[in-house]
Amino acid sequence: MANEGDKRAGMDIRRDAAGLRLLLSGDWLLHVERPGVQLLEDTLAAEPGVSRVGFDVSGLGEWDTALLIFVRRCIDLAQARGVECVWDGLPEGVRNMMRLSLAVPRQRPVPEAQAEDVLTQVGNRALLTYRGLDNYFIFLGQLLLALGAFITGRAQLRMKDFLFILQSTGARAVPIVCLLSFLTGLIIAFIGVIQLQKFAADIYVADLVGVAMTRELGAVMAGVIMAGRTGAAFAAQIGSMQVNEEVDALSCFGISPMQFLVLPRVVALVLMMPLLCVCADLVSILGGMVVAVSISDVSVVQYINQVEHAVELNDFFGGIFKSAVFGVIIALAGCYRGLNCGKDATSVGLAATSAVVTAITWMVVADAVFAVTFHILGI
Repeated sequence: MANEGDKRAGMDIRRDAAGLRLLLSGDWLLHVERPGVQLLEDTLAAEPGVSRVGFDVSGLGEWDTALLIFVRRCIDLAQARGVECVWDGLPEGVRNMMRLSLAVPRQRPVPEAQAEDVLTQVGNRALLTYRGLDNYFIFLGQLLLALGAFITGRAQLRMKDFLFILQSTGARAVPIVCLLSFLTGLIIAFIGVIQLQKFAADIYVADLVGVAMTRELGAVMAGVIMAGRTGAAFAAQIGSMQVNEEVDALSCFGISPMQFLVLPRVVALVLMMPLLCVCADLVSILGGMVVAVSISDVSVVQYINQVEHAVELNDFFGGIFKSAVFGVIIALAGCYRGLNCGKDATSVGLAATSAVVTAITWMVVADAVFAVTFHILGI
């Protein structure tokens, strides 16, 4: 509602030799009722020969954003009809604001994308898959070259960083690996004892725990733990460096990011995963022994002798070999996602999540391939 002291905004249009002149009067304020551009539009439609529109503010009182909005609409209307709009007669503040508003071109609304058909969607997905595989093979090729440089002693890495990564991926991961492996062996033994007691075959719980953990679950459990703990850490660390442009800085200084960042992490995890797998195997067998001795008639000596009889070297070393392969998968997934991270914090989180999912997925695939291969080879 307008205040009593406000003068009603008014506008009159007059025709002169130069064209149309808009006579503005009163207070052009947002809370005051004011005319629109409809009168100017009707006048331009009725007089097609008009080539210029100007302003006369001799009767203008107070003004605010309302006047700016009106002038801008008049300018847009004049441009749409091919008429020159001159605002030299406007107050200096209005002229300055108009220059600012016209300095940046108005963005046109982006037309809505049409729904793609099925064939287009399939083609786009195939192209994305191809580009992803191409980038991954390029990454593997660069890693092999960096590994060759490492073997020949020409790799650009610091031994201090390499030892720190060894510590973080090995010794610091032992507690969580041992805890979860102990609980896993305990659960498997508990389920086995409950079922084997029906047949008075409690002693075979040692076979169940020993073979299952050394051949399959020890390596898998260690791999899943390291994927969530270390793989995500690799992706987040390198992704943060990507956001801060530290990876680009290394390249500018002539330091290979593949040799300086990726190679030590891959080598460290490949070296530590077999040791963590051995810890997982021993601790899980210990957890199974706790259950077998506690709720069945199996003694500690009987349990250990049965494990020694059931578990063969093929089972033990097969699990260790799997863990080394799982280490390669986890390190590659984490480093690859980190190097291909975007430039914002959200991308770092997505890279860490994607690294974990990728590592676990390919570990399951690799474990299935190993299971079939070991069966064919009779291992």
